[in-house]
Amino acid sequence: MTFATTAMPMRRRFSALMEYEIGVIPLPYFLAIALSVFASAHLGYLPKSMIGGLAVIMTLGMLLGQAGQRLPLLRDIGGGAILCLLLPSVLVYYGFFGSTTLDATKMLMKDANFLYFVIASLVVGSILGMNRTILVQGMLRMFVPLVIGTLAAVLAGLAVGLCFGYSVHHTFFYIIVPIIGGGIGEGILPLSLAYAHILGGAPEQYVAQLVPAAVVGNIVAIICAGALSRLAVRKPQFSGDGQLIRARAENDLFREAPEDDSAIDFRYMGAGVLLICTFFVLGGLLEKLVHIPGPVMMILVAVLCKYLRVLPERLEQGSKRFYKLISTAFIWPVMIGLGMLYVPLDSVASVFSVGYVLVCASVVLAMTVAGFLVGNLLKMFPIESAIVTCCHSGLGGTGDVAILSACNRMGLMPFAQISTRIGGASTVIGATLLLGALS
Repeated sequence: MTFATTAMPMRRRFSALMEYEIGVIPLPYFLAIALSVFASAHLGYLPKSMIGGLAVIMTLGMLLGQAGQRLPLLRDIGGGAILCLLLPSVLVYYGFFGSTTLDATKMLMKDANFLYFVIASLVVGSILGMNRTILVQGMLRMFVPLVIGTLAAVLAGLAVGLCFGYSVHHTFFYIIVPIIGGGIGEGILPLSLAYAHILGGAPEQYVAQLVPAAVVGNIVAIICAGALSRLAVRKPQFSGDGQLIRARAENDLFREAPEDDSAIDFRYMGAGVLLICTFFVLGGLLEKLVHIPGPVMMILVAVLCKYLRVLPERLEQGSKRFYKLISTAFIWPVMIGLGMLYVPLDSVASVFSVGYVLVCASVVLAMTVAGFLVGNLLKMFPIESAIVTCCHSGLGGTGDVAILSACNRMGLMPFAQISTRIGGASTVIGATLLLGALS
């Protein structure tokens, strides 16, 4: 046996190794990247800055996102989102990450507010990139399944709660309301302040009681979205493949020509980033004036500008292409950051029981089924309608990202944000008034 003959299998193995990619990075190069980030974090030299935080979440996001999409069973229920959201939370709970890693991630996700930048990019970019007629019709039609889905969720949750010995008061105010309240920042924190004001005690006391329901509900919603995505493959007649409205003639009439990505003008993409930031800042400013949450105002202003054709088409396309960059490259990494910082595993474990989980699951399932059935009656694709209605049970913008990424329908983000933000704000206001009246 000559050296040449023994070298051939080695070359083939090396070639196969180079062809296997994590994300789009060949495995040997990815291992070198991961080793560099791990060594820097382990030795305490990881920069506590956006660069260090991005290095952590990008590396883990590529690895776990791809693993979740390939593992049996998980890949059929949105495994990428589930794995990226839950595994980092478990690792944080057991002390796997050092303080350097957590500080760098916290600086990126919380201090630098990268999370809100991603959400604003997804919302504004997708709104400006949509057909204006379809956008407005979709938003108007979503109110009906949202209201009916909310009623179905409340009734189902109360019924299952009674079966497991929970009182109507506890089930409604401490399980159902936090699930459909619009997330932690927009729902649970205002609720905790209201509960403390009405019932007495410290807000932190109520946060610990409200967060687990919201987290469990969001996990069930992710699983529902993954299952609906699987159903769309088996029953394509129920799916619009990311389109909400079942008006095919209308869609054909307004369908845009395929984009030529080779002709991207990065100057307009940069202008699109400025537009996205401006809409977010403007939403916060209007919140101070009209006392409506900033994210809701951001959506309304973006929809108004799109419908009235205020912006030049090139600027709209620049925002849309930046949105595509964010939705393609940063979804799994953002899930990693959420799992590390926003999913308190200890709070979930403290109230974990079969009955508690089934009550949470019944709320989300009833809402999803109602969205499926009502959407079909209103000439919307049932699967897309169910997914958007299901987003009412998500953890705010973070939950919407997780739910939509689990079913690969990030284009539904504007509708999901309407479901989450407006539905959540209405829930918080209604629950606060009801609790005050009952106390």
